[in-house]
Parts: sequence; C-alpha cells; structure tokens
Amino acid sequence: MSGPHSRSLAIRASDAARHWGPAVIVALVALATWHLIAWGFKMPSALLPKPAEVWKAAMEHRIELLKALYATGLAAAAGLLAAIGLGSMISVGFSQSRRVRLAFFPYVIFLQTVPIVAIAPLLIIWSGYQFRTVVIVTVIVCLFPIVNSVTAGLMAIDRQWSDLFALYGAGRSQKLARLQIPAAVPYLILGAKTSSGLAVIGAIVAEFFVGNGTDYDGLGTLMTHWQGFVKTDALIAAVFTSTLLGLFLFGLVHLVSRTLLRRWIDVG
Repeated sequence: MSGPHSRSLAIRASDAARHWGPAVIVALVALATWHLIAWGFKMPSALLPKPAEVWKAAMEHRIELLKALYATGLAAAAGLLAAIGLGSMISVGFSQSRRVRLAFFPYVIFLQTVPIVAIAPLLIIWSGYQFRTVVIVTVIVCLFPIVNSVTAGLMAIDRQWSDLFALYGAGRSQKLARLQIPAAVPYLILGAKTSSGLAVIGAIVAEFFVGNGTDYDGLGTLMTHWQGFVKTDALIAAVFTSTLLGLFLFGLVHLVSRTLLRRWIDVG
C-alpha cells in the first residue's frame, strides 16, 4: 500500500512544482532584485526598505495588521456578497424586459465610470464615518462586473432550448428558474471572480477617507497613518497584507465555483 501511495504523493508534488514553480521563481528573483537595489544604491529605509526590514515591521505590527485585516476583509466580503445579490436581481430585471435594460443599463455603466475616489467623500457626507460606508463603496465598485456577466448569462440561451420550453407551455417564471438561472451560474462565478479583487480595492479606498479621526482601523486607515509618519517598511507590509486578502477572496470564490460548476463546466 505504501508503494502506490508514495508514487501518488510524488506525482502530486511534481504537478504542484510544475504549476507553482515558475511563479515562485519570479517571486524570489523579484525579492533578490529588490534587496540588491536597496543595498547596492544604499537607499534610505524611508525611501526603499529592504525585504528583511519589511518583514521585521510586519512582525512588530502584526497585531495591528491582523485587526485591520479582519476589518477590511469583513467589509470587502460583505460588499462582495451584497453586490452579488443586488447585481443578480438587477440582471434578472434586465433580462426580462428590454425596455428596462435600455433605460437603466447606461446608468450602471455610468456608475462604473465615475472615479470611486470622487464618490467616497460624498458617501461619507451622506452616510457618515462608519463601517457601512465602506461596504457601500465596495458594493459600487463590485456591482458592474456582476450585472454585466449575469445579464449576459441570462440572455445567452440557445434558441432551441427556449423553443422547447415554449412548446411545453412553460411560463416566464418557469423558464427563468429552470433554464436561464442555471445557465447564468457560470457567468455569475466569472463576475464574482472579477469583483473579488475589486472588493478589496474598494474597501481600502473607502478606508482612506472613513478612517480619518475615527476608531475604525482597516488596512486603508493603517496605510494613511503610516504614510503620514513615513513608516515605509510598515506601509509596504500593509500593502502585502492587502494583496494576500485579495488572493484569499479570489481563492475562496474559485473554491466555491468548483463546487457549484462541477456539473456545468470544468473550471480547471
């Protein structure tokens, strides 16, 4: 039993090395280049700290970073889930009525084109320096990819399937529930994957404004604070922490997609 099991583990390790090896090599080369530039040009730590100094700062501020990671992660996840729910409902309305789609879809595009940095201060005036403001900004950032993808999925129905449902006398609600929504699930997952990274960006941008003068401590708040004190090593540590949060959300959505789409498509 140990022989086949050992070979199976070896095969998995080999596959993992082939899959992740190039990315790991690029990361190591980037870290080495970063260190050589900081060391070779004798860059001051306030301008470009060495990787080891960033790691040291991350360890020194680990409690603050973990608390901020939780706050930002909660806001990003809440905003992403709200955007998925709201975007899906809007998409259903767009798919069921051409007039509704023509009337309102341009405004969804308009909302996407307005810089979020310009919207955030207005939302703070209307909603206050609160957690919900961060969530609202995140929803706005995440909404368009969801609406665009799900609407396309609900409308991308093969004419033969649509005719078959009509032949059996299926009503609009039956067609929506049994044909359009199942067909739109892969599109929903695609939009959610796109929005998962945007959720972290939206939350952090909102925190740049919301955290000022309040007890709210997200990653964006820490970045603003450490920038003001020129603590570049801690600032870079916060940037890496936010990157890990974005990767975690994307991986979580990908994991859910593998479960939901197992019967529809191979997500690799």
